[in-house]
Amino acid sequence: MLLSNYVDAFTTASLGVLFKNTMIVGIVSTLLSLVITILTAFAFARLEFKGKELLFAALLATMMIPGELFTITNFATVTNLGWRNTYTVLIVPFLVSVFYIYLLRQNFLQIPNELYLAAKVDGTSDLKYLWKVMVPLSLPTLISITILKMMGAWNSYIWPRLVANDEAHRLITNGLRNAFTDTTGDVNYPVQMAAVALVSAPLFLVFVFLRKYIMSGVSRSGIKG
Repeated sequence: MLLSNYVDAFTTASLGVLFKNTMIVGIVSTLLSLVITILTAFAFARLEFKGKELLFAALLATMMIPGELFTITNFATVTNLGWRNTYTVLIVPFLVSVFYIYLLRQNFLQIPNELYLAAKVDGTSDLKYLWKVMVPLSLPTLISITILKMMGAWNSYIWPRLVANDEAHRLITNGLRNAFTDTTGDVNYPVQMAAVALVSAPLFLVFVFLRKYIMSGVSRSGIKG
């Protein structure tokens, strides 16, 4: 009987489609966010340009603004752009994370600047130095960012429900909300709990097997020297 609850949960809530949508959004948004985070963190850590410190301070200041304040303006923007009920609206608005940029910048600052100067003397381009030296040395932090970004996409609820709650683009958190409620309003709790267990299993496994990378990446980024 217990096993049948998992089978019913998978078929009733169309978990296959929900998993697919969530994986598409999670993987694409994570990869694009990593590219933006790496390039931005490198610029603030190694490149010299006018107003760098002021710009970075302004960037950090945005972390004090609650994300909920942007919901209405973001909703109006994506509606005007015609992005509602698309994968684009689930991916693009959250590609930039100031926290991830700050985390990686702090890690980049731990890498001796002499390596960068020596590479420039040898004629190495900034992008090659970034890819060959800084990215490998910052791998624990990058793994941490990847895991945290994927978990954020997996657990996202309010924004997907607001802008892309159609069946073709519904994510797993929203798909479970009313999938087990019948026309009379009764909820099939055993099947719903089985579905929650199936959805939670990937995150639980990620934490069990990769928790050391999360702790290592965060701790290394907090120590300079």
